[in-house]
Order: sequence, then structure tokens, then C-alpha cells
Amino acid sequence: QVQLVESGGGLVQAGGSLRLSCAASGRTFSIRTMGWFRQAPGKEREFVTAISWSGSRTYYTDSVKGRFAISRDNAKNTMLLQMNSLKPEDTAVYYCAARNADYDSRSWYQYDYWGQGTQVTVSS
Repeated sequence: QVQLVESGGGLVQAGGSLRLSCAASGRTFSIRTMGWFRQAPGKEREFVTAISWSGSRTYYTDSVKGRFAISRDNAKNTMLLQMNSLKPEDTAVYYCAARNADYDSRSWYQYDYWGQGTQVTVSS
């Protein structure tokens, strides 16, 4: 099994920045693609960004392109999400996810492992 733990959420004003971290433990050798999803109250969980095992391929939903940056350090079993120019509509619980295959993965059901989530609140 793989365990994922997110950190770094919080309250920030619009235009500010936050950096989320995801730490993986357990059978980390099986992890390939990793990603971030988010879920706002009353809405479905939505894809935010994903990164391939090597880090050479990254994918973003249109609403965060140019503002968010995903990265990973396989030696440290960590993944980061740098969020800049935050908007109130970015407010959500952010979830770290990982899967055992290395493909472009933008649907929540494609992922095998999930963190517990971290709250990000952007005030206007």
C-alpha cells in the first residue's frame, strides 16, 4: 500500500501564493503518475494537474495554467504544487493522488491512492 499526506493548505488573500506538499510512504516504488485534484463545497472533485514519473510531462486544467506549477522529487518521495495568483474560485479541499501507471490521467477513478486532503481558502 501507499500512504499520501498533504500539507501546506491555509487561508490566503486573492493574488497570494501557497505551496502544497504531498509526502508518499509505503510501497512508493510502485508509484508512477501523481496528481492533484480539488473539491469545492457542493461540487464534484475536479482534476487540477498531474505529472509523469520522470517529471518530463505535466498536465494542467485550463483554469490554472500559468498560475500553478507541479513538481516532484522521487528521491524524497514528495510532490509539490506551487500556486500563484490565487483566486477565490480556487477555494477547495486539495487532494494528492497517485497511480501505478504512467499515463496522462485526468479522471479521479484512474488513481489508486489518495491523501486525506488539505483546505485551501482564498479570500477576496
